[in-house]
Amino acid sequence: MLILLCKMAAVFFYIGLFGFGGGYAMISLIQFEVVNEFQWMTTSEFANLLAISQMTPGPISINSATYVGYSVFAAQYGPAWGILGATVATLSLCLPSILLMYLVIRFLFKNEDNKYVKAVFSGLRPAVVGLIFSAGFMMMVNCDPIHDYIAGMASDLTLSWKEENFGTSLFEHLFSVLICAGTFIALYFFKKNAMALILISGLVGFTIYYMGASYLLP
Repeated sequence: MLILLCKMAAVFFYIGLFGFGGGYAMISLIQFEVVNEFQWMTTSEFANLLAISQMTPGPISINSATYVGYSVFAAQYGPAWGILGATVATLSLCLPSILLMYLVIRFLFKNEDNKYVKAVFSGLRPAVVGLIFSAGFMMMVNCDPIHDYIAGMASDLTLSWKEENFGTSLFEHLFSVLICAGTFIALYFFKKNAMALILISGLVGFTIYYMGASYLLP
């Protein structure tokens, strides 16, 4: 257990140290470490984690760390150890920010008008957008063929939906995309309440995939 505790502390300290751009930009890094590297969760479990982390108060990155720490330790050692895992993961994620912000804020206050400092922040903004996009792309598409193609282990590149999150049939793919697109349009163009859209999307998903799929799918 101590080895797992130290490993989780090191992972989330690393994420907190190198996760630039806030909570959403850190999602792809958290997903890579938790799902791909250490396999503490499946992609489907991670998607549920993000949904819960988004709905609960607080930054999504901290909520995600708390949830991962609790679920990993609770599954192996029980709920009491899950609280310890959640505490260690959360503190490890926050510690680099606390230390760095103390130093960085002092530096920025002295150099906020420096042209080089402004140039660095101008370069970071599009990078943050790319990180957020990559997190969504990794959850939507099966990225293993991309890795194989880049590594030279595949002669062509054929992408497919992430079946854990978008279903296994054309019917499920279609409604997943429609729910996603409808939520985006309502939020971005019509400025509808985000919490209401989360609840509506959850009810629609439950109705279609849990109650309706058994009747509509062959």
